[in-house]
Amino acid sequence: MFDYEMLRIIWWGLLGVLLIGFALTDGFDLGVAALLPFVARSDVERRQVINSIGPTWEGNQVWFILGGGAIFAAWPFVYAVSFSGFYLAMFLVLSALILRPVGFKYRSKRPDPQWRTRWDWALFVGGFVPALVFGVAVGNVLQGAPFRIDSDLRSFYEGGFFGLFTPFTLLCGLLSVAMLVLHGSAWLAIKVAHGPVHDRARRFGTIAALLSILLFAAGFLFIAYGDLGYRIVGPVDPIGPSNPLRTSSVAAAGAWLDNYRAYPWMMAAPLLGFAGAALALVGIRQGREALAFTGSSCAALGIIASVGCSMFPYILPSSIDAHSSLTVWNASSTHKTLGIMLVCTLVFLPIVLAYTAWAYKVMFGRVTTDDVRTNPDFY
Repeated sequence: MFDYEMLRIIWWGLLGVLLIGFALTDGFDLGVAALLPFVARSDVERRQVINSIGPTWEGNQVWFILGGGAIFAAWPFVYAVSFSGFYLAMFLVLSALILRPVGFKYRSKRPDPQWRTRWDWALFVGGFVPALVFGVAVGNVLQGAPFRIDSDLRSFYEGGFFGLFTPFTLLCGLLSVAMLVLHGSAWLAIKVAHGPVHDRARRFGTIAALLSILLFAAGFLFIAYGDLGYRIVGPVDPIGPSNPLRTSSVAAAGAWLDNYRAYPWMMAAPLLGFAGAALALVGIRQGREALAFTGSSCAALGIIASVGCSMFPYILPSSIDAHSSLTVWNASSTHKTLGIMLVCTLVFLPIVLAYTAWAYKVMFGRVTTDDVRTNPDFY
């Protein structure tokens, strides 16, 4: 149906779609959880916030699972290097994510205020920590991970957990937090009834929108004037066998801007990131909730797409041995595997989209304090 080169490009794009899908759906869940202790002050208000995402948060996590599965099946070298090298970071994320279902289920088991407050902060950790670490991970992908691949195609990771946190990666982490808090604020503005929680969410959304713009601009300056970037040297065989050692790369400051010079249409991604955050800010300030949520969604789409557009064809460069860097052309599964997976995706992805849309339609509506007090099915 498609040649090997096209299938590799398609799966590079589908990986981006899955990551963006995760940010657009579970992203506002993380943002709402990170906002929980700050936008809600009474127990009723906090239950109102929790139940704004209660009906859908579990279904939203399917995008996270699909993303991990796609990396495993379509990009095995990337999976092997990242999931082993970033093991402690992954463990931290999963530990924080586990706090969410436990917090949702156990928070209201006892009426004790201290018990509920502790679980509220656990939910905050379950939202803030993954948002931060995901951004830090993307920052490490942009600056390169400290791994090498030997002649037997065995990968060796030579970094440590605390080495993941550099000024640039922390900037990316804070941008991720701001982006998802903005998305969560926009969701709360749509989902909770007008009142104190709604007003506080708008205030935090204003701050998050401004920080998203400033941090995204700061990240661009790092990319443009820092020592970040990698460039392929020598011939490239887009339909050749997957072997990272077939490709020669060098570290090159400013190389992450090469694609924008070669393909000016890619500038749409960072422009959408800035415009989306600005649109969300306008929507929040004017009380136009749908506009704010559309803007926050566009901001997340543009910011994540900017990473992919900047790095293509790289997926995971190596900071200690550029020759071991993983690209679209040297790190994929076989032609047959990518083809079978594409057929499965064309069958099952529309089903996922359909039941997700149905769930949102059925469970849509603002959560009020009266609902919290009277609905026995609420958390």
